[in-house]
Amino acid sequence: MMQEAGFDEYDKYLEYTVQDTSAFWEHAVNALGIEWYEDYKEVQNLDKGIMYPEWFVDGKMNVAHNALDKWAEDSSMKNENALIWESDDGEVITYTFKELQEEVNRVANGFRDLGMKKNDVATIYMAMIPETTIAMLAISKLGAIFSPAFSGYKSEAVAKRIQAAEARFLITSDGFFRRGKTVNLKDEADLAAESSSSIDHVVVVERTKEKVQWQDRDVSWNEVKSDDTSFETEKTNGNDPYMIIYTSGTTGKPKGALHTHNGFPIKSAYDAGICMDVCKKDTLFWYTDMGWMMGPFLVYGGLLNGASIVMFEGTPDYPTPSRIWEMVEQHKVTHLGISPTLIRSIMNLDESYFTQNDLSSLKMIGSTGEPWNEEPWLWLFDKICNKEIPIFNYSGGTEISGGIFGNVLVKPIAPVAFNAALPGMDVDVFDDEGQPVKNEVGELVLKQPWVGMTNGFYKENERYENTYWNRYKDTWVHGDWVVHDDEGFYTITGRSDDTLNVAGKRLGPAELESIFVEFDQVIEAGVIGVPHEVKGENPIAFVVVKNQPSDEEKFKEDLINHAIERLGKAIAPRTVFIVDDLPKTRNAKVMRRAIKAAYLNKDAGDLSALENPEVVEDIRKLGKK
Repeated sequence: MMQEAGFDEYDKYLEYTVQDTSAFWEHAVNALGIEWYEDYKEVQNLDKGIMYPEWFVDGKMNVAHNALDKWAEDSSMKNENALIWESDDGEVITYTFKELQEEVNRVANGFRDLGMKKNDVATIYMAMIPETTIAMLAISKLGAIFSPAFSGYKSEAVAKRIQAAEARFLITSDGFFRRGKTVNLKDEADLAAESSSSIDHVVVVERTKEKVQWQDRDVSWNEVKSDDTSFETEKTNGNDPYMIIYTSGTTGKPKGALHTHNGFPIKSAYDAGICMDVCKKDTLFWYTDMGWMMGPFLVYGGLLNGASIVMFEGTPDYPTPSRIWEMVEQHKVTHLGISPTLIRSIMNLDESYFTQNDLSSLKMIGSTGEPWNEEPWLWLFDKICNKEIPIFNYSGGTEISGGIFGNVLVKPIAPVAFNAALPGMDVDVFDDEGQPVKNEVGELVLKQPWVGMTNGFYKENERYENTYWNRYKDTWVHGDWVVHDDEGFYTITGRSDDTLNVAGKRLGPAELESIFVEFDQVIEAGVIGVPHEVKGENPIAFVVVKNQPSDEEKFKEDLINHAIERLGKAIAPRTVFIVDDLPKTRNAKVMRRAIKAAYLNKDAGDLSALENPEVVEDIRKLGKK
C-alpha cells in the first residue's frame, strides 16, 4: 500500500494517511476488495461535524456479503475453511465458506420467520461456539443489529445491555463447557429476559443438552433453522447500524458503541489484513470472547480477508498449559492473539509444555487488552517466537473498531512498546493545556476521524460527546496516558480515567460498586484496580457501612459471595475493606485516584480538591498491612 501511494518510508506514509483521509480510506477499501451493491458518492462527509463523520456516502453494502457470500460464490475459495471450532474437550468442527453460507442462510430464514426484521436488535449471550458467529452473520443478512454480551456475565449485567439496546431477541445456549465442567447459561438468560420487557423471543442453542427450564418465549435453535439454504442478503446502506457493543466506563451504565456495516468491519479487516498481514487462506486465532471487541475483530478481520478463523470454547491452559500451542500446530495457525496474562501464567513452567509442538506455521503473535511488562514479553519473543516471529502489540478500543497503536511490520519493534500509530490514526499526546509533548506522560488524543469510529453511543449521544469530545476542541480524548519518545515508540502507562483492566477485560468501577451498595448495610463503595502479576489488575473494594458489623469477616465474605453471584468469579473483587469514609471532592465525587495511590503507598498528587483528605491516610495504612 505504501508503494502504491508513492512512499517507501512509513512515517511519511502515516502523515499522508491522516492529511488526506479520503484518499487513504478509499485506497484501503480497494485493497481489501470490499464489494458494493451501489457505489458511494464521496468517501467522507463532515456536514454533521467531526464527531459524526459519514463514510462512503450513499454506498450500499452488507458485511455478511463481504465476509461470507463473496467467498462462498468464488470457485477458488468456496471449499476453503472459513470457520474452525474446537470445543473444551477437543472436538473439532469445520465449515467451508460454502457450508457456512448455507448454515447462515438457514438461520437467517428462521430468524425472519420468527419475526426479525431490519433494524431489530438481538442480544447474543453465548460462549465461543459456531452458532455465535452464525447468528451474527444471519442477523446482518437481515439488516438487523446484533449486540454481543460477554458469556461470563451474570444476569444483571446482561439485562442492563438488553434494556439499553431495547433488544427484541435474545440468542443464548443452555450452557457451554469450561475446564471439563458444564457452565449453565440458560438460568442467567432467563433472569435477564424476565427483567427485560422488550424481549419477544429467546432462541436457545442446545450445546450441553443438560436439562433446563423452558419458557413460553423460548424456541430451540434447531427448530428455528429453516431447510432453505438460499437467502437474499439485505442490500443495506453501508452506514446502517449492524452492531451495538457495550463497554464499561467510569459510570455504572454501560456505553453502547454503535457500529455500521462499512465501519467496524472495514477497520478490523484493514488492521488484520494490511497491518498484520492476514492473507487469503491464512488462519487467524485470537483467544477471546464475542462480548469483547476482539471477538468481532476475529470474525471480520479474518473472514473479510478470506482467512480461516479459529473459535475456541475452552481455556488455553486446560487440560495442560500446552493446549494453546497444540492448537497452533493442529490448525496450522498463522496469526495467534493472546494476552500478557496468559504468558505470565505459563512462563515459569517446564519448557516441555511449549517446545514439543510444531509452531512453524506462525507468522505473527498479536497481543491486546492490557499492557505488557518487559520480562514476559522477552520470554515470549525468545522461547516461542525464536526471535524471528514478530509480536504485534495492539491497542485501541471498542469505540475505535480496532487499533490506534500497533507494531507495523515495516518498522523495527521493541519490547512492550508500540512502534507506530496505525495508518489513518491522527495520534498526538497532549499536556493539560492541549499542547503536544514528547518524552513525558500525556493524554492520548486523536485529531481526525477514521473509518470505524463509533457512530455515537446508542441513543446517548450527549454522553458520547461528554466522554470523548469535551476537553479539547474537535479532539477525541481516548483516556490513556501515553509517552511518545524520541525514537518514535509509544508506551501506554495506564488509564487516565478509573476504568479497571482485569485480565484484559475493561470494567467500570461504578458497575462493580453498585453491586456492594445493594446491601442495606452498605452506604457507599469505591473499587480500584491494583497491579497483579498474572491478571494485570485485581479489583479491591472499599465500603462504608451504616453500623460496624458484629462479625466483620463474615460480613466481608457475604459481600464477596454476592459480588461473585452477580458478576462471576473472573471479575468480582475478592478483597473488601471496611472504611469510615471515601476520599471525595467538594462536589461529592469519589476520587478513586486518591484511593489507589494511598493503598499502593504512592504519591497521590494534588489532593486540594478533597473535602476529607484525612481518610487518604487511613487507606494508606490498610495498604501497608
